[in-house]
Amino acid sequence: MSTVTLQIDGREVAVAPGQSVLAAARQLGIDIPTLCHLEKCGPLTSCLVCLVKINGRLVPSCGTTATAGMKVESETEEVHTARRTALELLFSDHVGDCLSPCNLLCPLLLNIPVMIRQIESEQLPAATATVRQALPLAAVLGRLCNHPCEKGCRRGADDDPAAIRELERFVADQDLALDQPYRLPLAPESGRTVAIVGAGPVGLAAAWFLRKQGHAVELMDRHTEPGGSLRALPETELPRAVLSAEVAGLMAVGVRFGGDIDVGRGIDLPELSRTHDAVLLAVGEISKDEGAVLGVPLAATGIKADPNTCQTGLAGVFAAGGAVKPVKHLVRAMAEGKAAAECIGLFFRGAAVRRPDKPFSSLMGRLDPGELRAFLQHGSLRAKAAPCSACAAGLSRQDATGEASRCLHCDCRSSGNCVLQHYGQVYGASADRFRTKRRPFEEHVQPGGVVFEPGKCILCGICVKLAELAREPLGLTFIGRGFDVRIGAPLDHTLEDGLQQVAADVVYHCPTGALCFAADVAETASHGPSGGQAKSRTGAG
Repeated sequence: MSTVTLQIDGREVAVAPGQSVLAAARQLGIDIPTLCHLEKCGPLTSCLVCLVKINGRLVPSCGTTATAGMKVESETEEVHTARRTALELLFSDHVGDCLSPCNLLCPLLLNIPVMIRQIESEQLPAATATVRQALPLAAVLGRLCNHPCEKGCRRGADDDPAAIRELERFVADQDLALDQPYRLPLAPESGRTVAIVGAGPVGLAAAWFLRKQGHAVELMDRHTEPGGSLRALPETELPRAVLSAEVAGLMAVGVRFGGDIDVGRGIDLPELSRTHDAVLLAVGEISKDEGAVLGVPLAATGIKADPNTCQTGLAGVFAAGGAVKPVKHLVRAMAEGKAAAECIGLFFRGAAVRRPDKPFSSLMGRLDPGELRAFLQHGSLRAKAAPCSACAAGLSRQDATGEASRCLHCDCRSSGNCVLQHYGQVYGASADRFRTKRRPFEEHVQPGGVVFEPGKCILCGICVKLAELAREPLGLTFIGRGFDVRIGAPLDHTLEDGLQQVAADVVYHCPTGALCFAADVAETASHGPSGGQAKSRTGAG
């Protein structure tokens, strides 16, 4: 059988005659983004995010046939810029939040909507996994967090925000009451060791996330017990038993602790650097004299460390939290520990060290009253759980389930599996670059459970083609002209009328979540903003 040989980014590949440049690139393992492409539908060339450069021209790779001797540029800055612009043009008319406001405002990026749905459906083991994998010392945060997430809760625009912190506490307390509390799953042992100086909130959080990556962690502190400033809180604010149980969870996954160790007196930083692959200084606010004893460079606010990498001027030595600059809130201190752990992980892998990127999300912004009413359909009308029921004992199971039912589920049903969101993150797209005044939010729920959000539809044509291939009696079509074109069933029929046979296939291959099943909102996996692999890999892409 004859083949066609071409070059992509200087690499030679042979494909069957008639194959597209996109297919050739995939044969080489090159990830060209696509939103409107599905093999059985043929080239639709509507999204233009699969651009490549051939003979000085930018062309869609899905609709360009590979020819002998062709030289293709796929991974140049010019091509990436063009793809980013195509994505940003799609976002210019996108109506929807990838991540809910509460999720975005959590410094530790707990997937709050997923946790709430799991509580509401009484899937406590799943809720525990969601909470525990995101929050170190979850029962402590459930009592002491300043809950910035609740400031973003859209329910608060109608009556009161959901009691998110109390729900986190409920999940963590239920877990601690078990004979065998949740055990954090760990990556395979890396063989790397980290010494963390300071066992307060920053150090404990860093230890949690470093162990999660599979690194060996040795915590040390000048006090006898770990906890730092948390140990000074009154019993009414933080019961000792709760702190001890949470610390025990850290030790159970292999974190070692040494108390009564004063680094700089008896054991010094050079010695720690010799015996460990990295050192993290999480000693809290530090004076010039203390810095001199440690032997670290100081800035005006504390230890001198690069704010983007947490690295000090000493090789393999990192610093975070109050040791670098004052941190006001507990959850932000723990987020600093998480950032330091991420930077150390990159350092071990030999990658460019930097704080993790913020998760990508398109934002709708403030809702008008009519839009808010559409969201209020998804939450119960019950009042917020009374504060007195959440004091000493916390929420009861009944209160927690009821409080969870108040959530408006304003995250995207496809978040974590959305192709548009995935490539927005990969290409560093700005969702607001070309945006002017957005169109109103709409949501159409069909009796059979299909949900259509026109504001998320990019008119890719996949659903129209799939319905045509399945010989649907009605199918779907493009309705209207110009900027007012939208997807619908012909002759004023419902979407459900047009999708009698292939609704599941159409929903699965929708690249943006414009078409979903209502039930998906209760079954979303706790991937987090970028944890799940976007279905572009195996589905719409």
